Amino acid sequence: MVRRGTYSVVARDPETGELGCAVQSHWFSVGSIVTWAAPGVGAVCTQSVAEPAYGSRLLSALREGASAADALPALLAADGAARFRQVAVIAPSGPPVAHTGDGCIAHAGHVVGEDFSVQANMMASEEVWPAMAAAYAATSPGTPLARRLLAALRAAEGAGGDARGKQSSALVVVPASGEPWQKTVDLRVEDHPEPLDELERLLTLHDAYALATRGDDLTGEGRHAEAGDAYRAAAALAPGNHELLFWAGLAEFDHGDRERGLAQVREAIALQPGWRGLLSRLEPDVAPAAAAVLDALGQEG
Repeated sequence: MVRRGTYSVVARDPETGELGCAVQSHWFSVGSIVTWAAPGVGAVCTQSVAEPAYGSRLLSALREGASAADALPALLAADGAARFRQVAVIAPSGPPVAHTGDGCIAHAGHVVGEDFSVQANMMASEEVWPAMAAAYAATSPGTPLARRLLAALRAAEGAGGDARGKQSSALVVVPASGEPWQKTVDLRVEDHPEPLDELERLLTLHDAYALATRGDDLTGEGRHAEAGDAYRAAAALAPGNHELLFWAGLAEFDHGDRERGLAQVREAIALQPGWRGLLSRLEPDVAPAAAAVLDALGQEG
């Protein structure tokens, strides 16, 4: 029987309908065990003496029409090790439901709010899960769900966190509806000395690439000016990322700021020389400024 000290959060965004969950633990690859979510169905965290089957079984029950209030007790009633489990589940509607068995290692407990539940076991103090709940509830209206989940994890660590320290983390957000495979955010830090710092870095990079993807979509629609705005915003979020820098430079050049655009493309090529060769293969409908940028670089020698 393996005991995994963990703190986690499941939540629903009442404005967007998104569902999500996040976790941190001193255990390798905690996200592969604890976090489960499906669009328009629900989100689950299963921990302590974790049984991953709770994730798939709870989501299946919710998909078939059961409420969270019925689904979790039914699984616990059939589980001979229920007293060692800590599980939380939230559906698209109705209150979340959580269970902390009396066999979970202290300090252990949970707090259930209207649209979220926080839970923790094997913690350094009894202040961890109340701090998580307070931090989640205090986030500003309109804050993306992923950032609210991260705020709860940060608060847990600030209150002492896992008694054993920290090693891995994960964060998943799914849309209000969609195919089972669709996820808005799906990030894992498998092994890191500062997993929450790394998770936050990855979340920012995720946001930057989401903007770049928006730029790609706009380019495909021939809306190059708007695409340029998206590429520039992406590069600003992740300075030093040569991919985003390259596309932002092409957008700047195309918008008329040739000097700044060339400088960004040069910097991208300095970081990754392969970008220069790619310029000659970009069609005008993909990158209208590519030929002119290549020509300008050629004139510079």
